[in-house]
Amino acid sequence: MEMMMMRDFIPIAKPIIGDEEIKAVGDVLKSGMLAQGESVKQFEDEFAGYLGVKNAIAVNNGTVALDLAIKALGLQKGDEVITPAFTFIATANCALYQGLRPVFADVDARTFNIDPEDLQKRITPRTRAVIGVHLYGQPFDLSAVSEICQDGKIALVEDCAQAHGAGFQGKKVGSFATGCFSFYPTKNMTTGEGGMITTNDDALAARLRLLRSHGDTGKYNHATLGYNYRMMNLQGALGLVQLKRLEEFTAKRIKNAAFLNDNINIKGISTPYQAKNVRHVYHQYVVRVEDSFASSREKLMEYLLAKGIGSAVHYPKAVYEQPLYRELGYTNESCPVSEDVSRRVLSLPVHPSLREEDLAYISETINSFEA
Repeated sequence: MEMMMMRDFIPIAKPIIGDEEIKAVGDVLKSGMLAQGESVKQFEDEFAGYLGVKNAIAVNNGTVALDLAIKALGLQKGDEVITPAFTFIATANCALYQGLRPVFADVDARTFNIDPEDLQKRITPRTRAVIGVHLYGQPFDLSAVSEICQDGKIALVEDCAQAHGAGFQGKKVGSFATGCFSFYPTKNMTTGEGGMITTNDDALAARLRLLRSHGDTGKYNHATLGYNYRMMNLQGALGLVQLKRLEEFTAKRIKNAAFLNDNINIKGISTPYQAKNVRHVYHQYVVRVEDSFASSREKLMEYLLAKGIGSAVHYPKAVYEQPLYRELGYTNESCPVSEDVSRRVLSLPVHPSLREEDLAYISETINSFEA
């Protein structure tokens, strides 16, 4: 009887935690100083230095980073915040938290990022902020979007949850406007949970720090309504080690993506498009399922799973198609590219743990698929 070689399952994502991370967290546990403290402060300083910004404010997750960034703008109930229609739901929800109205702009069919031309059309006299998303690790067109925001005196927030170390025209994302990062386990670097807000505006940074910790200006002296959005020292210690390894992780992701680009060659699957003058850090490696395969995305996912390869869809609906937004009355939105893209995208493994034989197997398996 012919014996088949058993392969390890290849997951869509895999956090890399080594001995140095374990020791750093263990040292904090032994110290007894578990809440926000020196490790968090050092992590903030080093993260700010890595991006080349003046301030980094650590919080307890990426959604909180977005929430706090919008809170700190001091917008009025009913003001409008424009976000891409194709993104994770938290990008839009942070406007709802403040009683603001999310307005959805369509995305570019190649990059899947916010389309500046469509963004321009969505601006009204009530528009107060734009949240641009560096989706999958590829920066959105910061030049065009920043110019639109400056001309309209509109605040710009960068959703960098998937873009640690990504760059636009030689400058890291999160340094152009108010940046919001996530350190969820599947991100390009992790603190378990955790987030960071970055800004060059000292006054905004001071307000963010005030809001992060109960509006406390001193021991039991609360100047404004604040929140408990603090990061723990455990997370800060883990983040310090992960930040040191981020460029190593990033180089591997880029190399892995290049291998897949060169070796996936089946008709009906388009490999990721990369815009000019950007550093794409491939939080996700996302292919497009074209017309000839349009009805076969789920079959392809089942085929990959049967072959021991994880895959995922990020994301299967435009945000306004989610039940929450339908219930809120978002029934007449028009973002046809976002709707089309949501039915075509497929994420494949690209994480730094992959070996060349894993990448070859992924490519060969996809190439052998029959719709």
